[in-house]
Amino acid sequence: MTNERGLSARDGGELDGFHVGELPGGIGDAVSDFASEWDDVSFASRVWERQVDDGYRVDLRVHVLRGERLADLDAVRECLADYLERDRATWELAGFTHPDGPGLIGAAEAFWLAGPGVAVTVLADPEVVDAASLRSIAVGVVSTDR
Repeated sequence: MTNERGLSARDGGELDGFHVGELPGGIGDAVSDFASEWDDVSFASRVWERQVDDGYRVDLRVHVLRGERLADLDAVRECLADYLERDRATWELAGFTHPDGPGLIGAAEAFWLAGPGVAVTVLADPEVVDAASLRSIAVGVVSTDR
C-alpha cells in the first residue's frame, strides 16, 4: 500500500531518540542496527538491505550522530565530509527545512542538526530512492522528544 507520495506504509521504527517514519517501496527487508564511534562522534545506525545475486546491497541508512563537535550545521557537514570521504569543494548540497532543525540535502543524502551535539543523516541508493522520496524520508525522521 502506498500513499500520495508513492511511499509505502512501512514504518522505520525508533532509533536512538528518533522515529523513522515512512519508507519507500523497493528497499530491502533485511534491517540491521549497530553502534559505532568515529572521531569522537557516536553513531546509532539502522541499515536496510536487499539480497542481490552476489550478496546484499544497502538501499538506505539512517544514522543518529552525537558528539560535542556537532555544534552547528557547518560542523555537521565537515564531520560528514570526512566520514563519507566527500570533497568539500565539489559536494553539492542545498539547504532544506527539517522539522527538527536546519538541514542540507544532496542527490543521495540529507542531514540536519537536531540540537546541540545531535545530528541525523539519511543516506540512500539513488537507484532505489529518488530525490523526492529522499526528502520525504528525511522529513519523516523526527525526534521522539517533541
